[in-house]
Amino acid sequence: MTIDYMVVGGGIAGASAGHHLARYGRVLLVEMEQVPGHHSTGRSAALFSEYYGGPQVRALTRASREFLLGPPAGFAEHPLLTPRGVLSLCPPGDEAEFEAELRAGAEVDPPAREIDPAGIPDICPIVRPGWARRAMVKPAARDVDVAALHQGYLRGIRDAGGTVARLTRVRSLRRERGRWRADTDAGELTARVVVNAAGAWADQVAVSAGVAPSGLTPLRRTAFLVDAPPGVDPARWPLVGDVAGTFYVKPESGHLLVSPVDATPTPPGDVRPDDLDVALGAARLEAATTVTVRRIRHAWAGLRTAAPDDVPVIGPDPSAPGFLWLAGLSGYGVQTAPAAGALLAALAAGVEPPVDPAPYAPGRAALSAPAPTDRRRT
Repeated sequence: MTIDYMVVGGGIAGASAGHHLARYGRVLLVEMEQVPGHHSTGRSAALFSEYYGGPQVRALTRASREFLLGPPAGFAEHPLLTPRGVLSLCPPGDEAEFEAELRAGAEVDPPAREIDPAGIPDICPIVRPGWARRAMVKPAARDVDVAALHQGYLRGIRDAGGTVARLTRVRSLRRERGRWRADTDAGELTARVVVNAAGAWADQVAVSAGVAPSGLTPLRRTAFLVDAPPGVDPARWPLVGDVAGTFYVKPESGHLLVSPVDATPTPPGDVRPDDLDVALGAARLEAATTVTVRRIRHAWAGLRTAAPDDVPVIGPDPSAPGFLWLAGLSGYGVQTAPAAGALLAALAAGVEPPVDPAPYAPGRAALSAPAPTDRRRT
């Protein structure tokens, strides 16, 4: 089979890339699992927040807003974004982090704003009185319907005449006569361009193609569900977390989704939650709120793959013609996917990119630095 664009990886990054590339040529997306997005996309906390991440991430998030608020006709049956908001708490000793977060949030419309801690119960009544010395709200944060977004992208690839091949692992890649030849579980495939959107496996895919890895680190993130307090409906509560990024809690289907915001370097694979991380998350929730954790309804873990500078890697590899990266989206993959996929497609097709591609370029100097291991964020 010969195609224009072969996208390796069917998570939110690869699906978005394939969707945007489909306007420029025939797309084949290859996914090694039965269910695309199994390791990361399907385990996301599903929040769109323009307050979240560094400047480069926030630029991609801002550029994604228009698509998420107004996707193409027929892309999804329901809105992709719904109101949520964030309540960010500052316990004693974290004032410097609070000030930095407040400054960063000032550029968003509407901006983050500090509130009197006395008003916290009106926003979320479970916060333990006196636990936070200061507090801010981030009103523009929204929930994302991740499944609808992901499936809309995959459906868009198929509707444009492309193919989504499941249970298809790429064994090796080689460059011959100006095209890439891939040895896969589905046989040998030939593509003009390869897009490496393989998430935690992206460096492995690069090595299989004779391309230098980008120093990506897969990080385990744990989450679990607990019961909400009896007799209350948490549906309208915001996501609540602390500015140091040691926990967050948000409503989820009548229950509470909790995370200790762990970021443990982990080999690529089907990760499972660690009991200690679940216990830490429960303890932090009980310290900051009046919730008593009597049972864990369900616990899971997912992978967030980060570059050393925590900036996504997007664009053509400087040493390998026709080999492009869309990787290292870390915990920002869902909220940046529309702009990241559009940027990748523009660079592959040689058209005007939607954002400045320079900060995301593969081969940038920051990719040779050691990856930090403390990636706690809320």
